Amino acid sequence: MTYPAQQGAHRALRMLHDRFGAFLVKGTRARLIAVGHLLSGNFINALIMLVSVAMAARSLGPATYGVMVLVLSYNRVVERIIRFESWQPLIRYAVQEENRGSMRRMQRLYCYGLMIDIGAAALAAVSAVVLALLFGPLFGLKSVHVQLVAIYSIATLFNVAGVPVAAMRLAGQFKMLAYAQVAGNVLRIAFAFYCMVAGAGVIGFMIAWTAAQVLGSVIVFWLGFRALRQTGIPNPLHARLKGLVKDFPGFFGFACSTNLSLTLRVITTEADSLFVGAVAGTSAAAVYYLAKRIAKVAMQVGAQVQAVIYPDVSRMWAKGNVQAFRATTLQVQAALFTVGAAMLAGAWLLGPLLIRMGPGEAYADAYILLLTQMIAVMLALHSAPSRSAMLAMNQSWLVLAISGLGTAVFVAVASYSVPHYGALGGNIAHVVLGVITAVLMDICWLRKSRRQQMAAGVN
Repeated sequence: MTYPAQQGAHRALRMLHDRFGAFLVKGTRARLIAVGHLLSGNFINALIMLVSVAMAARSLGPATYGVMVLVLSYNRVVERIIRFESWQPLIRYAVQEENRGSMRRMQRLYCYGLMIDIGAAALAAVSAVVLALLFGPLFGLKSVHVQLVAIYSIATLFNVAGVPVAAMRLAGQFKMLAYAQVAGNVLRIAFAFYCMVAGAGVIGFMIAWTAAQVLGSVIVFWLGFRALRQTGIPNPLHARLKGLVKDFPGFFGFACSTNLSLTLRVITTEADSLFVGAVAGTSAAAVYYLAKRIAKVAMQVGAQVQAVIYPDVSRMWAKGNVQAFRATTLQVQAALFTVGAAMLAGAWLLGPLLIRMGPGEAYADAYILLLTQMIAVMLALHSAPSRSAMLAMNQSWLVLAISGLGTAVFVAVASYSVPHYGALGGNIAHVVLGVITAVLMDICWLRKSRRQQMAAGVN
């Protein structure tokens, strides 16, 4: 016997299925599969990296490992300030070019992005060494450490990933992209194990990190160009350079805005380790960095989900499909909240064991830092779909403004909390940054999409 309440529930479920069923099957299921490939590959990759990090931390000890942390963070700060995340403007412009069906224009578009990437990588590699020679002491780097900076600058020179990443994401090759970095990091473990057994010291570990990074960059570059061939796009290296800026107006401005946004994020993701090291010492920087590396396993979720949904939501917005655009973004945000909560619980339960078995008891203070950082990670996970939605709306400068405000508050909080609370102060600043970014981005993308939906007459 079926009761009226059950009948009402069945009718409601049928209405929900009729309205969203087709979208969920055709859209969300495919995205979940893509996210699954990316997460599995990046989770494996992150675990492999944690093994090598644990080897280096245990072998070198907090003080010396802290020096390595400062060198790596310094190189990444310089690189990410100078280089462009060209895959973001490439995807946006390539989506528009898809309707024209001109493979030659697509070739020239990718050539444009490639020229920007190569120039930025070369400039970043040279600048890292020159700035270390001139201003190293300001970052806690002594003259003896400049050679470590020079070694890792080789990895910066090879990091030309914008075009291949954009090509694989637009071609839907998320599985290939996810596992591309694993080979380089397997090599990193082999090198790290040798360095630990042989007592190679910090120079040996730096060479290991550089070799692994270069190998990973070469593999991604080759796979990206293979994806271009498979989609019928000629080799960008053979494209005519004249008139690129004129043919794609606004491309460089979009790239600059995403570059400035990346620069602001660098202050909170890499430069913070330099600040902690300068204020609290290299040992504190080592513990702080280790907690962030463990939390980065969770951050990979947000980064890869953004990679999957950005091409899709860009196409939805370009076609005026606002209802699917909003539904996709909200669904992914809900899923990421669940994932973030599960990872926070996992860190609370397993954090002490992971630290004890990995880098060792000398890094026991990393546990409380890890828990605090995981709260910030949950907020960052929530913001990842919002950022993709706003970029798809062509709101890159608004994203930049929100990032700028969040970064200013982060610096203010960190300037007070790190001297008073040590490394934990950096994690507190991350939580404050996460709250500001999540709230403001939600307000902006929801309001704009709602206005667009109302203007289009969609209920």
